[in-house]
Amino acid sequence: MSEFPTLYTTTAVNEDGLTGQAYVPDGLKVAVASPLQPTPGTNPEQLLGLALSTCLNATLEAIEKEHQQPHQSRVVTTVKMARDQYGYQFFVDAAVTIPEVDQPTAQYWLTIAEQRCPVAKLLGDSTSVTIHLAD
Repeated sequence: MSEFPTLYTTTAVNEDGLTGQAYVPDGLKVAVASPLQPTPGTNPEQLLGLALSTCLNATLEAIEKEHQQPHQSRVVTTVKMARDQYGYQFFVDAAVTIPEVDQPTAQYWLTIAEQRCPVAKLLGDSTSVTIHLAD
Protein backbone atom coordinates (compact mmCIF):
# COMPACT_ATOMS: atom_id res chain seq x y z
CA MET A 1 0.00 0.00 0.00
CA SER A 2 1.09 3.57 -0.60
CA GLU A 3 2.67 5.78 2.02
CA PHE A 4 0.54 8.65 0.65
CA PRO A 5 -3.07 9.33 1.72
CA THR A 6 -5.82 8.07 -0.58
CA LEU A 7 -7.54 10.91 -2.45
CA TYR A 8 -10.15 8.90 -4.34
CA THR A 9 -11.39 5.33 -4.52
CA THR A 10 -13.67 3.67 -7.05
CA THR A 11 -14.84 0.15 -7.68
CA ALA A 12 -15.48 -1.42 -11.08
CA VAL A 13 -17.47 -4.64 -11.37
CA ASN A 14 -17.80 -7.20 -14.14
CA GLU A 15 -19.84 -10.31 -13.42
CA ASP A 16 -20.65 -11.24 -17.04
CA GLY A 17 -17.26 -11.63 -18.76
CA LEU A 18 -17.18 -10.31 -22.32
CA THR A 19 -20.92 -10.45 -22.98
CA GLY A 20 -23.17 -8.42 -20.75
CA GLN A 21 -22.55 -5.41 -18.59
CA ALA A 22 -19.79 -3.90 -16.47
CA TYR A 23 -20.49 -1.15 -14.01
CA VAL A 24 -19.39 1.18 -11.29
CA PRO A 25 -21.86 0.84 -8.39
CA ASP A 26 -24.17 3.88 -8.34
CA GLY A 27 -22.51 5.17 -11.52
CA LEU A 28 -21.39 4.21 -15.00
CA LYS A 29 -22.89 1.13 -16.64
CA VAL A 30 -21.58 -0.09 -20.00
CA ALA A 31 -22.48 -2.96 -22.26
CA VAL A 32 -19.42 -5.13 -22.87
CA ALA A 33 -18.67 -7.35 -25.83
CA SER A 34 -15.77 -9.13 -27.42
CA PRO A 35 -13.97 -7.05 -30.05
CA LEU A 36 -13.82 -10.23 -32.15
CA GLN A 37 -17.61 -10.54 -32.33
CA PRO A 38 -20.23 -8.28 -33.99
CA THR A 39 -22.11 -7.81 -30.69
CA PRO A 40 -22.49 -4.14 -29.71
CA GLY A 41 -20.64 -3.03 -26.60
CA THR A 42 -17.32 -1.74 -25.38
CA ASN A 43 -14.30 -3.89 -24.60
CA PRO A 44 -11.13 -3.78 -22.47
CA GLU A 45 -9.09 -2.41 -25.38
CA GLN A 46 -11.35 0.62 -25.72
CA LEU A 47 -11.49 1.21 -21.98
CA LEU A 48 -7.71 0.98 -21.68
CA GLY A 49 -7.27 3.42 -24.57
CA LEU A 50 -9.73 5.87 -23.04
CA ALA A 51 -8.07 5.62 -19.62
CA LEU A 52 -4.61 6.43 -20.99
CA SER A 53 -5.79 9.15 -23.39
CA THR A 54 -7.91 10.88 -20.76
CA CYS A 55 -5.44 10.71 -17.87
CA LEU A 56 -2.41 11.71 -19.95
CA ASN A 57 -4.22 14.59 -21.65
CA ALA A 58 -5.60 15.87 -18.33
CA THR A 59 -2.03 15.85 -16.99
CA LEU A 60 -0.81 17.72 -20.08
CA GLU A 61 -3.64 20.23 -19.60
CA ALA A 62 -2.35 20.94 -16.08
CA ILE A 63 1.20 21.41 -17.43
CA GLU A 64 -0.06 23.77 -20.15
CA LYS A 65 -1.88 25.78 -17.47
CA GLU A 66 1.29 25.93 -15.34
CA HIS A 67 3.01 27.55 -18.35
CA GLN A 68 0.10 29.95 -19.06
CA GLN A 69 -0.70 28.16 -22.32
CA PRO A 70 -4.19 27.38 -23.62
CA HIS A 71 -5.14 23.73 -23.55
CA GLN A 72 -4.42 22.36 -27.02
CA SER A 73 -2.82 18.98 -26.39
CA ARG A 74 -4.35 15.86 -27.86
CA VAL A 75 -3.69 12.20 -27.08
CA VAL A 76 -4.71 9.49 -29.54
CA THR A 77 -4.24 6.02 -28.11
CA THR A 78 -4.37 2.93 -30.31
CA VAL A 79 -4.70 -0.46 -28.65
CA LYS A 80 -4.04 -3.60 -30.68
CA MET A 81 -4.71 -7.10 -29.47
CA ALA A 82 -2.59 -10.01 -30.68
CA ARG A 83 -2.07 -13.60 -29.68
CA ASP A 84 0.99 -14.57 -27.69
CA GLN A 85 2.18 -17.87 -26.25
CA TYR A 86 -0.20 -17.61 -23.26
CA GLY A 87 -3.32 -16.18 -24.94
CA TYR A 88 -3.63 -12.51 -25.83
CA GLN A 89 -1.55 -9.40 -25.39
CA PHE A 90 -2.26 -5.69 -25.85
CA PHE A 91 0.04 -3.34 -27.73
CA VAL A 92 -0.62 0.28 -26.79
CA ASP A 93 0.55 3.33 -28.74
CA ALA A 94 -0.23 6.83 -27.44
CA ALA A 95 0.53 9.61 -29.94
CA VAL A 96 0.63 13.06 -28.33
CA THR A 97 0.27 16.42 -30.05
CA ILE A 98 1.08 19.70 -28.27
CA PRO A 99 0.80 22.28 -31.08
CA GLU A 100 1.31 25.51 -29.10
CA VAL A 101 5.00 24.87 -28.33
CA ASP A 102 8.14 23.82 -30.17
CA GLN A 103 9.24 20.17 -30.36
CA PRO A 104 11.84 20.25 -27.54
CA THR A 105 9.34 21.90 -25.19
CA ALA A 106 6.61 19.43 -26.20
CA GLN A 107 8.96 16.52 -25.51
CA TYR A 108 9.90 17.98 -22.13
CA TRP A 109 6.24 18.44 -21.19
CA LEU A 110 5.44 14.91 -22.31
CA THR A 111 8.27 13.55 -20.17
CA ILE A 112 6.86 15.41 -17.17
CA ALA A 113 3.34 14.20 -17.95
CA GLU A 114 4.49 10.57 -18.09
CA GLN A 115 6.02 10.99 -14.61
CA ARG A 116 2.81 12.53 -13.21
CA CYS A 117 -0.03 10.66 -14.95
CA PRO A 118 -1.13 7.66 -12.85
CA VAL A 119 -2.18 5.59 -15.87
CA ALA A 120 1.07 6.32 -17.73
CA LYS A 121 3.01 5.36 -14.60
CA LEU A 122 1.04 2.13 -14.37
CA LEU A 123 1.65 1.19 -18.01
CA GLY A 124 4.94 2.96 -18.69
CA ASP A 125 7.43 0.20 -17.93
CA SER A 126 5.69 -2.28 -20.22
CA THR A 127 7.55 -3.16 -23.40
CA SER A 128 4.20 -3.27 -25.21
CA VAL A 129 3.36 0.39 -24.42
CA THR A 130 4.72 3.35 -26.40
CA ILE A 131 4.01 6.98 -25.53
CA HIS A 132 5.48 9.54 -27.94
CA LEU A 133 5.00 12.83 -29.74
CA ALA A 134 3.02 12.38 -32.94
CA ASP A 135 4.87 12.83 -36.20
